[in-house]
Amino acid sequence: MKNLGRIGRSRAPMAGSSQMPGSPQMPGSPQMPGSPQMPGSPQMPGSPQMPGNIQMSGNTRRFSETCMAVATWAAACLTLGILVFLVGFILVRGIPYITPSLFAFTYTSDNVSLMPALISTLFMTVLALLIAVPFGVFSAIYLVEYARRGNKFVSFVRTTTETLSGIPSIVYGLFGLLFFVTFLGWGFSVLAGAFTLAIMILPLVMRSSEEALKAVPDAYREGAFGLGAGRLRTVFRIVIPPAMPGILAGIILAVGRIVGETAALIYTAGTVAQIPASPAQSARTLSVHMYALTSEGFYMNEGYATAVVLLVLVVLINTGSAMLAKRIGRGRKG
Repeated sequence: MKNLGRIGRSRAPMAGSSQMPGSPQMPGSPQMPGSPQMPGSPQMPGSPQMPGNIQMSGNTRRFSETCMAVATWAAACLTLGILVFLVGFILVRGIPYITPSLFAFTYTSDNVSLMPALISTLFMTVLALLIAVPFGVFSAIYLVEYARRGNKFVSFVRTTTETLSGIPSIVYGLFGLLFFVTFLGWGFSVLAGAFTLAIMILPLVMRSSEEALKAVPDAYREGAFGLGAGRLRTVFRIVIPPAMPGILAGIILAVGRIVGETAALIYTAGTVAQIPASPAQSARTLSVHMYALTSEGFYMNEGYATAVVLLVLVVLINTGSAMLAKRIGRGRKG
């Protein structure tokens, strides 16, 4: 028995003893404290990383974050600089040539008044919105609230809408010329231009309204259904009010496209510089008026002045729409 105990004690490793050079370490056996690790031996899983590696990874992370911050600020400053340059260039070139004769209600070759074009622009914008907004919003309501999810017809409508968004405006102008002006016999008129613009902005209004309706949580609908409200009442009393800011944002973008459109209106509304007495008469908008002045080459200064008025008009429309959207949202929260 004494010999067996002696043998057992001799097989037990001594505390603090180091591993013999060249002797393999058994898999899973813990390394003794203070024992040196052999060169080239793999590091055990779960072992702490060396402090040098930690410092290197921290420096790399800080460098990448600094580069991203610099790139973001550079992109923002570049975008702001381009905007300031464009607006400043138009204002500097156009403000000195804004005279009272530009706002005469009758256009002549002497005053090249922009007032008929300004009135025609407002008239065209209102008429195109009256045509496009109801169709766009109600189509979005059907696709989101009534159509079954995963329906092939819904996918086809969305694909068609996205395709219409990418068609150049000159193609819309040729379509309006062939269909509204020639086939229907409307001639060059405000009505033909308004219908052409309505087709152009319909995909924009429809997609923005659809995304705004999708952003409303389903809990609103489920709560209304649980209280016994019908689908129609739920849509108009529960879903549309919180989605109204998004819908108005799409309408603001549509207004900007209407005001700045030129190619489609040349083929449909014409270029007559007069205040239209009815939608059946021809007229020119501010963008068409500016194009006509600059293309002739004799009224470049008046063209810059028209650009200033067009810029101010777009800013006023966007500001008013944004204030209306905030007021609607504030009234709903209150």
